[in-house]
Amino acid sequence: MAAAARAPQTKPHIPVLLRTILEACAPIEGTWLDGTFGAGGYARGLLDAGAGKVFGVDRDPVVFEMAKDWAGDVAGSLQLVEGTFSDLDTLAGEPLDGVVLDLGVSSMQLDQAERGFSFMSDGPLDMRMSGKGASAANVVADASEEVLADILYHYGEERAARTIARAIVKTRQDAPIETTGALVRIVEGVLPRPKPGASHPATRTFQALRIAVNDEFGQLAAGLEAAERALKPMGWLAVVSFHSLEDRVVKRFFQARSGKMSGVSRYQPERVPEASRFEARNKAIPPNVDEIARNPRARSAKLRVGRRTEAEPGPVDRSKLGLPQEVSI
Repeated sequence: MAAAARAPQTKPHIPVLLRTILEACAPIEGTWLDGTFGAGGYARGLLDAGAGKVFGVDRDPVVFEMAKDWAGDVAGSLQLVEGTFSDLDTLAGEPLDGVVLDLGVSSMQLDQAERGFSFMSDGPLDMRMSGKGASAANVVADASEEVLADILYHYGEERAARTIARAIVKTRQDAPIETTGALVRIVEGVLPRPKPGASHPATRTFQALRIAVNDEFGQLAAGLEAAERALKPMGWLAVVSFHSLEDRVVKRFFQARSGKMSGVSRYQPERVPEASRFEARNKAIPPNVDEIARNPRARSAKLRVGRRTEAEPGPVDRSKLGLPQEVSI
């Protein structure tokens, strides 16, 4: 892992929609938590904008090694904590004025072929953000064809899920699938060549496996709940998502917790409305043209922002959040 931390960075790591977050949540002050620390872009941006203290939380221990060169300069204001943002309320240990969650895979992780996140370079088929637990190679080797198809369909919205799963099972009978390149070749072998400008055929497969390996939707739901518990009244929650499945969950969380959830049947008994725990914006905020030009990774990003009310935190009905069907691996 230490070797990975010293790997040269081939691309700049730009925090997506940072300026928009700072403007939406201004004035930035008090204690904030960056739940996906990564390269530290959000944490540094928050400190520069006026935050008195920032907790930088990440499940990937490598990122803290990479931050050593600059973190010492703000040691009195930045506290780095290894963990998942589902535990952010206990990791911080104090009420927060703001929480920022970036749900995308870090560009640092994509740049490091040995981490196995990217289909653009060959490396071990890993994808574990923490380096612990079952890897993507383990899932590809051990999961049944049915489970693989469910992972690809529910977590990647891959329409050819069964075809790809069948090809994986057939290939692994002859030799183990241990590298990203091997998996890419399988997917390319059963899907048509993409049209100009279309995404790579393996995009959805890699997204789905990464989500499954890291329990990303379980972490997302738990992280939103933890943020509600951790935030002070009038505290801000800003969430950046990168695909429709994530954005749907964040959108419905804010709807449910701000009393704006629709779809209640007129034939059901009238229910006492829950206390509003958030005041939320109604629409997601996309990046502008200038940001996309500076940082193509921002192209699919959406920001949703909510502000805590005085109401006490309470249990969340996850059935209302639009979570994809859970697939056990």
